[in-house]
Amino acid sequence: MGALNIVTYIFIVIGLFFNVVGCIGLNRFPDVYTRLHAATKCTTFGSIFLIMAVIVQSVGIWAMEGALSSQSILSIHAVIALVALLITNATGAHAIARAAHRSGEKPARAVVDDLEGKDIDD
Repeated sequence: MGALNIVTYIFIVIGLFFNVVGCIGLNRFPDVYTRLHAATKCTTFGSIFLIMAVIVQSVGIWAMEGALSSQSILSIHAVIALVALLITNATGAHAIARAAHRSGEKPARAVVDDLEGKDIDD
């Protein structure tokens, strides 16, 4: 189980790094668009790696205990959560960015806004 634990710890450290970077970005970035970038991109990667750590650990235990282990349910739920996260995070970020743009929110320190004056309902 030594190599399995090392891989799990590596995934946890990588996931926590991305989540911490996302939190720092939420506090440091100046507008809704860059904060949205920090919230979605960094935390998506952070959650992917943390869920992968759960999957690696539960599949390792599942392989040792057999198919009727309670770890089989945990690994299946982790995969479902990972798929749901990947779908909903990108969709939610797009909806928030579109709503911010439609409400007239301007990017901070932006030089050019190519969508200015265009109808984006198409």
